[in-house]
Amino acid sequence: MIEGWKQKPVEEICERVSVGIVIKPSQYYVDEGQGVRAFRSANVAENRIVDENWVYLSPEGHAANAKSCLRTGDVLVVRSGAPGTACVVTPEFQGSNCIDVVFARPNPKAVLPEYLAEYTNSAVGKQHVLGNKGGLALQHFNVGAYKEMLVLLPPLPEQRKIVEILRTWDEAIEKLEALRAANEGRYKALARRFFDPCHPTFHGRPNTWREFELGDVFRERNQSGEEHDRLLSITMNGGVIDRDDVGRKDTSTDDKSKYKLILPGDIGYNTMRMWQGVSGLSTLRGIISPAYTVVTPIHARILGRYAAHLFKSRRMVFDFERYSQGLTSDTWNLKFPAFSKIRVFLPPIDDQEKQADLLDALTAEGVVIGKQLEALTRQKRGLMQKLLTGEWRVSP
Repeated sequence: MIEGWKQKPVEEICERVSVGIVIKPSQYYVDEGQGVRAFRSANVAENRIVDENWVYLSPEGHAANAKSCLRTGDVLVVRSGAPGTACVVTPEFQGSNCIDVVFARPNPKAVLPEYLAEYTNSAVGKQHVLGNKGGLALQHFNVGAYKEMLVLLPPLPEQRKIVEILRTWDEAIEKLEALRAANEGRYKALARRFFDPCHPTFHGRPNTWREFELGDVFRERNQSGEEHDRLLSITMNGGVIDRDDVGRKDTSTDDKSKYKLILPGDIGYNTMRMWQGVSGLSTLRGIISPAYTVVTPIHARILGRYAAHLFKSRRMVFDFERYSQGLTSDTWNLKFPAFSKIRVFLPPIDDQEKQADLLDALTAEGVVIGKQLEALTRQKRGLMQKLLTGEWRVSP
């Protein structure tokens, strides 16, 4: 053991460890402004409160569940979904209740709330949580497992210093997350402005726009690749990427004779998941699974970069779902014959290019912010590992 440090279970360093309302909490729900705010898993992020999408309990329901009334400094821990994610209740949320989350009330003589939350969010804490889930399929973490979690405890002054250091990183991460949210908001607003007029139900578009069926502006590519062509995949957020970059086991067959060729400038989409918007503009040459459809833009009518954004727009995705065929969502598919019948209105090519330039710039900015956020988060994880295990000591 590190000199001056102790190791104790959560139960011994907290005045109380319990769980919020778990039995039919909805029976107590009332409209906002008529009751008491209640935390759910969605309101708990790593070291911060997600101040949106609240539910409210009637005064009677809150009184009947007074045991889970929260105080400033309580540590909230998610049980389901992202088990082990923890944050601290701040003064403005004192008196709130909680639903199906673990809450711990630290003993101020033993542990700082912020230190306990950081430790819970650390790799050590997550390892304990993931090893003690009550139901693997549901990813459910129970209160008994949290009580047993061992916490390495430096003296309180050193805990305070560690928390201060990690808070600096948290603040930098929060600023980048705010930048990312603003970037996404700008993209959504522009996409709505650009693409809502594409839908046949829109009224008031410029008379320079022309109506087409998608079969008038795309041709299906149904070619086989060559032996040396690399295997590609199409993901929801990454678009067309090298299969090796997907991060999942390669389950493709050895026989690639039925795999489809995709070329730079083509758009590939997942035939079974186009109703979810799984598509992308390719910058690569390669082959993709027969489960995908490949379409080539007719450049005099539609710009590939423009179409790639259009295909992610809310009304377009709605039509992809509407035109998909199959009895249930598990079997829905949008093959080219059905895809080709979808009607759209398109602006002139010059306007498409300007709009695509703006959306491409926002997308590129979002990628840069995302990479910076990943780097900061990774660096903070490494710092937590050093500080919370005592490998690096700090002076109070």
